Amino acid sequence: MEKTSRFPGFYKLPLGERVRIVAEWAGLSPEEEALLGKSLQLEQAEKMIENVVGLFPLPLGIAVNFLINGKDYLIPMAIEEPSVVAGLSHAAKLVREGGGFQAESSEPIMIAQIQVMDAPDLEKAAGKILEAREEIFRLANSKHPTIVSLGGGSKGLEVRKFHNTPAGPMLVVHLLYDTRDAMGANVVNTAAETVAPLIEELTGGRVVLRILSNLSDRRLAWARCTVPWKALEGKGISGKEVAKRIVEAWALAAVDPYRAATHNKGIMNGIDAVAIATGNDWRALEAGAHAYAARSGSYSPLTTWKQNEEGDLEGFIELPLAVGTVGGATRVHPLARVCLKILGVKTAKELAQIMASVGLGQNLAALLALATEGIQRGHMKLHARQVAMAAGATGELVDLVARRMVEEGTISPAKASEILRELKGN
Repeated sequence: MEKTSRFPGFYKLPLGERVRIVAEWAGLSPEEEALLGKSLQLEQAEKMIENVVGLFPLPLGIAVNFLINGKDYLIPMAIEEPSVVAGLSHAAKLVREGGGFQAESSEPIMIAQIQVMDAPDLEKAAGKILEAREEIFRLANSKHPTIVSLGGGSKGLEVRKFHNTPAGPMLVVHLLYDTRDAMGANVVNTAAETVAPLIEELTGGRVVLRILSNLSDRRLAWARCTVPWKALEGKGISGKEVAKRIVEAWALAAVDPYRAATHNKGIMNGIDAVAIATGNDWRALEAGAHAYAARSGSYSPLTTWKQNEEGDLEGFIELPLAVGTVGGATRVHPLARVCLKILGVKTAKELAQIMASVGLGQNLAALLALATEGIQRGHMKLHARQVAMAAGATGELVDLVARRMVEEGTISPAKASEILRELKGN
């Protein structure tokens, strides 16, 4: 039987059945399947960060229906916000009807920055650095022979001159470094520190900062999709009209940074959730994405949407995605390893393509809700369970209280408490 991520009614299944399906899909061992319910141990956490006092778990959900570059994926997402996983699964179903997502990514090039102060002559210093390119490359590569043997290592050198800064004239050397399947922060930082003494010798200056840039604009991922207008039909609105409204909603983000900030936040809802699930640095991804959105001097949306001549909806996303499948928490955190196995990814480039597709799908889900029934209707239905639990509901009472609040059109702590008292006969 052909493997597919299309699971109609997945959300309706009992928890144990959903776990069984995902475990069977990914070929998880009994031990790996057990990690879905009990992942990180306190003793392991103690070795990961400082001053550990406990664990802070997040719900782990699975977005279904994903077809990317002709391959089916189940998408693990660690997130606390209701409606994100459901909305993304629905968006992936719509995109699937248009052939799925098409995604690409560039080579995993990271930027190491070496800041030089007190150089007597910026122009001469810049020239000497560029002349010593091969020597700088050899030195930077010496610390990471394995990455070099896999085709990574130093790939480029740039020198930027800043004649007027709050601290005076400075040079900034950019060492472009291919980190292969690692996110590469430690690799790049080590390379920067290794070449710093040589940079000082060449320039006659003083090196201060030696660190990566999280604006990894040489490490981009793209995804595009087409949603047939017929797939958008429903709720008394024609599919072509829905597509038109989605383009209009995107257009506000294209001209207004106040809207673009929220637009891009929704995109990162999906990307961050996959990053957390796979042990990647979601803070670095956020920094890179928002800096990239402002690269023109005006903050802009990371996606574009348009209608083609047939009336179908076409979407595109481009952003930096410095992610890894080896090193760091991706290999230390036991559940991150399981999530990578569920995804079935082989390379960091593939993971970046998946994340770009998730970001585009999440954006579609948000714009679809905004352009039709409004963002709150669906969101609040799912949020009602959290409100019910906050009011003290447990077990079967959680769904009973949530359902009543939705039916009565009021979702609030006060309403939840009122319904809970009634159901308990108080």
